[in-house]
Amino acid sequence: MSPSKKSIKNEAAKTIISRLNIRISGSGGQGIISTGMLLGEAIAIGDGRNVTQSQSYGPEARGGSTRADVIVSDKEIFFPECNDLDILIAFTYEAYGKFAPKAKTDATIIADEEAVDVIVGNAKTIQVPFIQHAKKKFNTPMVANIIALGFLSTYTKIVSQHSLRDVVKEQYSSTPHLELNIHALEEGFKLGSKYLKKEI
Repeated sequence: MSPSKKSIKNEAAKTIISRLNIRISGSGGQGIISTGMLLGEAIAIGDGRNVTQSQSYGPEARGGSTRADVIVSDKEIFFPECNDLDILIAFTYEAYGKFAPKAKTDATIIADEEAVDVIVGNAKTIQVPFIQHAKKKFNTPMVANIIALGFLSTYTKIVSQHSLRDVVKEQYSSTPHLELNIHALEEGFKLGSKYLKKEI
């Protein structure tokens, strides 16, 4: 079931989710693992759905291939393997090329603008300048993943804005980066709404 096919009147609307396979992919140092954890926690604790979350690291601690998988359902999840992707977020050219072919034909692929050279497969691919936007708006690429989380919320409606705000505040409350990450999340919300309005 592709999020693009759902009809949701507002953020609080509850759509039945039988199962969604979500993969966030990129390279070490881009916050891929923390993005998956934040998303999973927001959906599970904030939105009250069943979630499994797993991750895979490349051989290098920084710069190697990294992915985080999040499976979402309103029912019990018996098979925790994330195959036949419904949603793919790709931050690098390598991640897009490797995982886009694993997406369903009715999936939604959200890729950083620099990650796509040629569109792969038949799934809907949205190119968003997450990294460039982070550099331009916040003078650092380190919050591109948080911008992508906000984008995912308003563009696909699979996670509520208030749940993401809560987990980001909790995660970064004791760090000097709380305000930066909250602003990046809000920027992602606006960016997702902007792209969605373009399509409508």
